[in-house]
Amino acid sequence: MARVVGVHGVGQQVLGQESLLSRWRPALRDGLRQAGGALPGEGDLAMGFYGDLFRPAGRPLAVGDPPYTSADVAEGFEQDLLLAWWEAAAAVDDRVAPPRGDTLARTPRSVQAALRALSRSRFFSGLALRALVFDLKQTRRYLTESGLREAVRGRVHAAIGDDTRVVVAHSLGSVVAYEALCALPGHPVRALVTLGSPLGMRMVLDRLEPDPGPVHRWPGGADLAWTNVVDHGDVVALVKDLRPAFGPRVTGVVVHNGAHAHDATAYLTDARTGAAIVGGLGAA
Repeated sequence: MARVVGVHGVGQQVLGQESLLSRWRPALRDGLRQAGGALPGEGDLAMGFYGDLFRPAGRPLAVGDPPYTSADVAEGFEQDLLLAWWEAAAAVDDRVAPPRGDTLARTPRSVQAALRALSRSRFFSGLALRALVFDLKQTRRYLTESGLREAVRGRVHAAIGDDTRVVVAHSLGSVVAYEALCALPGHPVRALVTLGSPLGMRMVLDRLEPDPGPVHRWPGGADLAWTNVVDHGDVVALVKDLRPAFGPRVTGVVVHNGAHAHDATAYLTDARTGAAIVGGLGAA
């Protein structure tokens, strides 16, 4: 089995394991090279791929995301997450007007205003409205649909073998990886590397499995090292420091991904990410 397992984030439903590996593998090798580590062989990296579980069923003359509009952003979690992204984007991007008092209420008008504001942001530039809404729904569905959640985590469990030492997880994949490792007692993983993680958000923390306590469960044994890598401009990683929720053993690292603050490959090429992976591969 692979020594390094990757877990992707949202929006990968029309790709597959090999497609993602073709992007992750060279970026991961660049990060390892920057850190002075050995480059893994072809079989040393696997992908815990689950995107197809969110792919809509095919229909004549239509492939891909459903044609979502602002009216499809559901009340509750989806609206809350959208407004949180808006506030975070406004804090780091002067092109995004901050929400006013009358747009902070959870109403159809505020949803339209949020989507309009985010369409002008550097962070979400190039992302179609329907794709943005689909990402909201993927996050909500994973955290609220138990059968889907089990199926997604099962893909990660299947990728982790006796030889696996490092799990590298991006975006929503960091939530999946955390829960998957908590549900796999005695696993051999020695390093969890989370990239652009939303794990620190209260709306995510309150829905984690296992049930959260004052300090959340550590996802492994005493020898597991957890490094959380974040760009200050990453809107998805709204809470940058995971230590208040998961304890002082989490090592926080700030990187600079330029215009691609949340991009997985930008995170992977950084030397600090490479160093965290090297540490896990070198662990006994």
